[in-house]
Amino acid sequence: MSALAQVPSDFLTALGSLRKARCRPELRLEEIPAPSRLAPYAVALAAEVPGNAAAPLHGPARRAAARSTPAELATGRFILLHDPDGSDLWDGTFRIVTYIRAQLEAEIGNDQLLGSVAWTWLSEALENHQAPYRAAGGTATRILSESFGTLADRQDAIDIELRASWTPAAADVRSHLEAWSDMVCTFAGLPPLPEGVQPLPIRRFT
Repeated sequence: MSALAQVPSDFLTALGSLRKARCRPELRLEEIPAPSRLAPYAVALAAEVPGNAAAPLHGPARRAAARSTPAELATGRFILLHDPDGSDLWDGTFRIVTYIRAQLEAEIGNDQLLGSVAWTWLSEALENHQAPYRAAGGTATRILSESFGTLADRQDAIDIELRASWTPAAADVRSHLEAWSDMVCTFAGLPPLPEGVQPLPIRRFT
């Protein structure tokens, strides 16, 4: 029996749906080794939005794109876990685990509502892509970077990290990947954004 024949049909369905996802062209997406201890079956994707993204940029993101050495405006990880026996913690047989990180100007990153805004982006992205889910949870973290000595002329910056997970309602997870890809681009400050949502000015420091 081939290794493929031993893979659960639901997981094969999920893999097929990921391949059909239409992610934003500014996003560089590639498969990476998946964690082996979290579930019997898993697939992982890495994403980045480079500073020279093809789509028109706004504000500080435009200045970052003009640099001679492109920088990543945002990075992320998308991991799909599957346990055919199910998990009480997941409330299902699938679990999506994600991570997104971007760098902000210090005055923007100090906004006490930043974490709430990031979480709202996640829920709205899933809703806009009609990606049904349950048992969602996550944390938003701000990391202050200060420079000293020969690097003292660099401006302070704050990284925003969003770690989140949720249980998709079905094995077809195409819409979930598409929603997450929109999230990564939103963190990078790339339009278009959902109606009523304001972009965060994002700038890379060298």
